[in-house]
Amino acid sequence: MKEQLKNKSESPYEVQLGETFEGPMDLLLHLVKKNEVDIYDIPVAMIMEQYMEYLKLMRIMNIDVAGNFLVMAATLAQIKSRMLLPVDEEQEEDEEDPRMELVRPLEEYLQIKYAAEDLAVRNRLDWDVFTRNVSEDTEACEKQDQEFVNISLFELIDAFQKIVKRVSSKHFMDITVDTISVNARISEVADLLEQHDSVSFQELLEGQDTKGQLIVTFLAILEMAKSQIIRIMQHVESGIIRIFNG
Repeated sequence: MKEQLKNKSESPYEVQLGETFEGPMDLLLHLVKKNEVDIYDIPVAMIMEQYMEYLKLMRIMNIDVAGNFLVMAATLAQIKSRMLLPVDEEQEEDEEDPRMELVRPLEEYLQIKYAAEDLAVRNRLDWDVFTRNVSEDTEACEKQDQEFVNISLFELIDAFQKIVKRVSSKHFMDITVDTISVNARISEVADLLEQHDSVSFQELLEGQDTKGQLIVTFLAILEMAKSQIIRIMQHVESGIIRIFNG
């Protein structure tokens, strides 16, 4: 594992999301689900405000915000503006709801997302059909798969925000090479996972006295997840987020 962590730059750290993490559509769906709203009746002003808060937080944490996130922000702003414009009664019946510009791609994205999930499940069916003896490790892994589910980047950000709020703002610390090293934290987490099967997300953040330290730990987790060194899962019943070796 440690060989995968070598040759990292010690300059101020920025996490590139790339294809490993979710994009703007996933953030939009996360907000729709979080606020329990219908995709056909999206409160654009509220969703846009929350969307911008996520982008702001991601920038603060040195998470690279790709251009497609900004395009979605511009689209939300445009739709919000169009909905504020007065509409003549004669044109009202023929005027399409501006929110359909969001609904159509969301519907298409959900269809693709569900189809991909269905294919992933099918690929796992009968994967052990030729296996004669099921080891205890295999049974343990199958049981673990049933107890834990994947967690999205934005659900992880939500959990992180709750922890950050417990730290007083007066303890805020800038992230610089002179104060905290993300790479050093990655090595610490790797060492910890070599000693234990898994560790909870909260445990990793315990003992971090400043917002700067919390952010660095979060960046370390994201970088390790992006490199598939770790898996981030949530326990179905308790809701506890745990980090496993990749």
